[in-house]
Amino acid sequence: MQPAFEVADVLNAHWPEIERSGHINGWQIRTLGAIKRCRTAELGGHVDACTSCGTMRISYNSCRNRHCPKCQGKEREKWVTKREEELLPVPYFHIVFTLPDTLNQMAIHNPKAVYDSLFAAAWQTVETFGKDEKHLGVQTGMICILHTWGQQLTLHPHLHCIVPGGGLTKAGNWKTARNKGKFLFPVKAMSKVFRRKYAEELKNRIPLVEKIIIDQLYKKDWVVYAKRPFGGPEQVLEYLGRYTHKIAISNHRLENVDTATVTFRYKDYRQEGKKQSMTLDGMEFIRRFSLHILPKGFVRIRHYGVLSSTSKVKTIPIIRAQLPATKPATKIQTKAQPYNPLICACCKTETMKTIEILPRRGPPRRIRTIQPEGFSKA
Repeated sequence: MQPAFEVADVLNAHWPEIERSGHINGWQIRTLGAIKRCRTAELGGHVDACTSCGTMRISYNSCRNRHCPKCQGKEREKWVTKREEELLPVPYFHIVFTLPDTLNQMAIHNPKAVYDSLFAAAWQTVETFGKDEKHLGVQTGMICILHTWGQQLTLHPHLHCIVPGGGLTKAGNWKTARNKGKFLFPVKAMSKVFRRKYAEELKNRIPLVEKIIIDQLYKKDWVVYAKRPFGGPEQVLEYLGRYTHKIAISNHRLENVDTATVTFRYKDYRQEGKKQSMTLDGMEFIRRFSLHILPKGFVRIRHYGVLSSTSKVKTIPIIRAQLPATKPATKIQTKAQPYNPLICACCKTETMKTIEILPRRGPPRRIRTIQPEGFSKA
C-alpha cells in the first residue's frame, strides 16, 4: 500500500528555504535533492509496453541514495542474503552501545570522528572481554549497524551489534560462551570499559577536544544493553532485515503534510511503546531529518574479528567444521512478493518490454506505441 505522504512532499514544499538555510550543509542539501527527485521525471526513466495487451507504463528512475525512504528495499534484501550464507550454528547476542547526549553537539559538527570512535570503542570493548580468560579467552566477532536517531528524529547515536556466543582460541578451536551460550559478558563492566575506550578514541581523533568534555563523559553512567540470545538463525536474519537499512523515518510514519507543518507517528518508549503523534514546523522536520545524513563515504555497517571481511573466508569454514550441522536458516518472508517489472498489471503475464528511454528532467514529447501481438494498424 502506497503511503499517503512522502518525505519528498515536505522537501518540495520548503525547497527554497532549504537552499537558504544556515543549518543544512552542502552535502546534506545534495542528499535531500536526490530524495526530492527520486522516481520523478527529473531523473529520467523508461516506457514499458505489454506485447500481449498493449498496456503502457512509465517508470522513473530511483535516486539510490541510502538515506532515501523509497530506495532501501532491494539493498536490504541483497545484504541479508549475503549474511544468510555466513550464519553460524551458534547462539548470537544483540548488544547496543549508546552515546550520552553530552556528545550531541560534537556529533553535529564532527560526525565522522564521533561515529568512528563509537565503532572503534564498541569493538575494542567486545574484543577485550572476549580475549579475557576470565570470560572466554577467544577471538570473537561482531557485526555493527549505526543508528543516529530517536523516534522523534532527535539525535541519539547508538550501535546495534550482533555478537556470536563464542569464538576461536589461539589453537583454532571453537569455544562456546558460558552457560552453553546463554551468557556473554557482564554489561556493567562493559559499560565502564566502553566509556574509557571511547574517551581514548575521541582524543586520538580530535587532539584538541576540550578536557571539560572528557570530564563530563566520565561523570555520566554509560549504557551498554545486552539482550538475551536470539532463538535461532531465523531470528538473526529477521533482525538483520529490520535494522540494517533503516533510515531516520519511513514514509509510512507520516500522517499529514501541508505547506507549514508535518505530523508523524512515533513510539513513546517511556510509556511502553505507546504510539503517539507529533507535529513539527516543516523546516524543523527537515533540520531533524538532516541530522541523520551521514558524511560522504561513511560506512555504517561494519564487521569485526572472525566475521570481518578479511577473516571470514577462513574462519567461517573452520568454525562450521567443528560444529554439528544444522538446517539452513529460513529466508525472511516479506509481506508481498518482490516486484517483477516484466509482469503486466493488466494481463498478469511477463510480457512487458521497454520501448522508450526517457532522458533526465522529463519525458519525451512523443512516445511511440506498441501493437499487441496479433493486431495490426487500421
